[in-house]
Amino acid sequence: MFEPWIIALAGFAAFLLLLAAGWPIAVSMIVTGALGSVTVLGWRATLSTVGQTVSMTAMSYELSVVPMFILMGALIVRSGEAMRLYASCYRFFGHMRGGLAMATIAACAGFAALCGSSLATAAAMGRVSLPEMRRYGYADSLIAGSIAAGGTLGILIPPSVLMVLYGIQTGTDIGKLFIAGIVPGLMGAALYMVTIGIVCTVRPEMGPRGERASWRERWEGLRGVTPTLCLFLVVIGGIYGGFFTPTEAAGIGAFGALVIALVSRTLSTSVLLDALLETAKVTANLFFLLIGAFVYSNFLNITGLPNVLRDVVTGWGLSPIGLIAIITVIYVVLGTFMEELSMVLLTVPIFYPVVVTLGYDPIWFGIYVVFITQLGMISPPVGINLFVIKGLFRDVPMRTLFVGVTPFIVTDLVRLILLIAFPAIALLLPSLAAN
Repeated sequence: MFEPWIIALAGFAAFLLLLAAGWPIAVSMIVTGALGSVTVLGWRATLSTVGQTVSMTAMSYELSVVPMFILMGALIVRSGEAMRLYASCYRFFGHMRGGLAMATIAACAGFAALCGSSLATAAAMGRVSLPEMRRYGYADSLIAGSIAAGGTLGILIPPSVLMVLYGIQTGTDIGKLFIAGIVPGLMGAALYMVTIGIVCTVRPEMGPRGERASWRERWEGLRGVTPTLCLFLVVIGGIYGGFFTPTEAAGIGAFGALVIALVSRTLSTSVLLDALLETAKVTANLFFLLIGAFVYSNFLNITGLPNVLRDVVTGWGLSPIGLIAIITVIYVVLGTFMEELSMVLLTVPIFYPVVVTLGYDPIWFGIYVVFITQLGMISPPVGINLFVIKGLFRDVPMRTLFVGVTPFIVTDLVRLILLIAFPAIALLLPSLAAN
């Protein structure tokens, strides 16, 4: 009879084989998790466990936050806020060398604060900023790199769907995760802009200056995005102040996005129906993935693999920072060939118990996981944001996209080192909120 942890490793190998064969990630997790559980528990107990997992996931009150935030993002995308945000940021940064690329980063940060999706942020801001940067003669590599990197802010600056899924998987407070993501997200936006400034200082021809706007024009542009800023402050400020839960905040955010779309006169019956259909499709896909992750996670827990890994790490005498270094390498390798959401749902059940046992804060680890996933979204060869940009930028070869994101990858590695060395970057605001 095989040891349970050997069955777990065999199940992981089978999962990778199914992925390589082209099976959907959710189906692969359900099949390997269910069949692996059968080998340990038998058919009757496995069917009961899987049935309860499906039922509890579908009826979970905490998961109702997912469709509400997705709907909020869908309405914001269709309300024209991307154009207004970019126009406002352009008036503040456009006159600087590389200013249009900096404006793209700043607008992505603002858009991410309401959208919660990296792909939607990259796609929406790409459509707005790409023509402008090309009109001013920006280098294609800088255009692609700034849009792709700026888009990744959508999963770190709250509200973030990936943070919600991590919180559901691990039982971590979602509101605290949202608050913890603010400082690392804003730091990321600032460092991206510094990166653009350095690139354009070394090679000025990559990012020519635009026109300088008067302060009156800048404040007029800022007034145009006041509803968006107010909605973000209400949603995140309400959670931070303890006025409402993340689920309630999601409902308020969706309603506020609906009001913004109505006031901006961009909402029609067809637009609303389109937003609702997109919300339903994305939510169904996420729930299917989450059910698969729970089934697979139950299988791993049954086999005791997390306990085995913890004992191995303890036996090696590995320091906590050494463990994080190993996990970082694993995530970077996985990120070069695996889609990010799938990577998180697959690995968190394995790594989380070990990391928490060694004394790391679950909130800090959540921000770390989201951040390392953000890095994977622009890492060649399968960084998903690169393919979004390629869809907008069809005449540019992938090699140019890879060159364009390289400075931002270096910046992210620096930010990752800072996050590991100084956990307070992520934990300061949650601790203040608790007090």
